[in-house]
Amino acid sequence: MGKALKQHGAFVLAFVAWALLDLAAGGNFYDECDATWEPQNCWAYDDGNRLSLALVSNSSGSMIRSKRQFVYGTVSTMIQLAPGDSAGTVTTYYTSSLGDNQDEIDFEFLGNETGQPYTIHTNVYVNGVGNKEMQFKPWFDPTADYHNYTISWTPCMIVWYIDGTPIRVFRNYQASHGVVFPTSQPMYVYSSIWAAEDWATQGGRVKTDWSKAPFVANYHGINLDVCECYDGDCVAGCAAKFSDGDRYCRLSDDQVGQMRLVQDKYRIYNYCVDPKQWTNGQVPVECGLLQF
Repeated sequence: MGKALKQHGAFVLAFVAWALLDLAAGGNFYDECDATWEPQNCWAYDDGNRLSLALVSNSSGSMIRSKRQFVYGTVSTMIQLAPGDSAGTVTTYYTSSLGDNQDEIDFEFLGNETGQPYTIHTNVYVNGVGNKEMQFKPWFDPTADYHNYTISWTPCMIVWYIDGTPIRVFRNYQASHGVVFPTSQPMYVYSSIWAAEDWATQGGRVKTDWSKAPFVANYHGINLDVCECYDGDCVAGCAAKFSDGDRYCRLSDDQVGQMRLVQDKYRIYNYCVDPKQWTNGQVPVECGLLQF
């Protein structure tokens, strides 16, 4: 296990070095995003390659949204989370369609009191229904430097990556087992910071210390390798672009090993073993199926 962790750490360091170069050369926030909530708390700099979002009060955070909608693709950014006592704050990076019955793929970073780690929260919604949460504690300090967070969405599966390491897979078992999967609603990519002291930290027990505001999350670069799509007419064409089974539908053996290592050591919540999240007392069908 020690050797595996050392190899995993070397892989992460190599990926971070590559990602910093790749994202710096990729799309910038001026070109790719608009500020859609409290723009006074959002500022871009370094020719649009860097961005900061601030939470200044219980009702005043900030949000950006991509200019492009898409069906399938990979979206990545580097984030440095707010340091110190961040209890009650939520920083997000996610994809979502519009409307109440949205499809959505989430990274959420739940703040904590000084000395306690953030919680990395993941979820997927289909037609407005989620309840598929998995949570992780970070194996690094997400406030000390930038780390890469990537969501890959293809017709076969959704994969969440941190610094190039897959931490979770949600496969498309809709046709074979009736497990709903996002396939038809074009999405935007979003990032935000907002207040949720009623639930975000230790179930709401620890409240936000507003004397520490503003809470600032910093971003470096954004890459959207996606199939642009703005209505139902383009869904089939986008699916065809991601139909290569080996490239888009499978993790390598090394990646499966990395994901299992992270889940074994750092996963702290899994809806598959929480009866409170089940419907009619039944274990969700996908929990008994391969998820890699």
